[in-house]
Amino acid sequence: MNTLRWLERVAWIAGLALLAIYAGVRISSERARLDGIAAIEQARDTLLKEQSSGYAAPAGAPPDMSLWSPSRIAAWRHASSATTQPQAILHIPSVDLRVPVFDGTSEANLNRGAGRIEGTARVGERGNVGLAAHRDGYFRALKDVRIGDLVQLTTKREVLTYRVAELFVVEPTQVEVLAPSSTARLTLVTCYPFYFLGSAPRRFIVRAELMQPASHAAEVDDVTAGPRASANRT
Repeated sequence: MNTLRWLERVAWIAGLALLAIYAGVRISSERARLDGIAAIEQARDTLLKEQSSGYAAPAGAPPDMSLWSPSRIAAWRHASSATTQPQAILHIPSVDLRVPVFDGTSEANLNRGAGRIEGTARVGERGNVGLAAHRDGYFRALKDVRIGDLVQLTTKREVLTYRVAELFVVEPTQVEVLAPSSTARLTLVTCYPFYFLGSAPRRFIVRAELMQPASHAAEVDDVTAGPRASANRT
């Protein structure tokens, strides 16, 4: 009987300790995300002040990370001290996704945001901009994206607004989804299925087309969710 009581106490102590560790990892992970967003917003705010517009981009609410895997959250902890500055903020209002975009798909970048896929157009350039992120992190939200949803890329100088045109699944070898384009488009890539033990075998693609010319820093960010319709390193 005493042994059972002792085991019960040990189990409670272990459970509480794990909860405390999990809470600490989530706080650290969220700090990394907010730091990346703040870097773009600070640069944008500085430019706006130089233009005497008086506008500062809103910080936005923290995302819901309840669907994230513990290993992905833990990886953020190691990436939170990275000093590389983000290039933009990716925002999909319909799924409450707001994440910094870094140049390149290094593990450090993918652990704290989305990364521009090497070889694709750079953020702000005309062409096919490819962005990747982990399926068990930020890009798990892509499972709820629908055709017609709006996607926004905000840099310190401009706001680019896209509309989702296609949703499809490909094999990892089908790299033509990242081929250069004569039109301005955004291609979001993550592993698929979203819930899968081990390395997911396929890739989920969100293709969005630029719907209007870039709006410059002095203009207000007013993107709202559009109509909804049914439809690599991540």
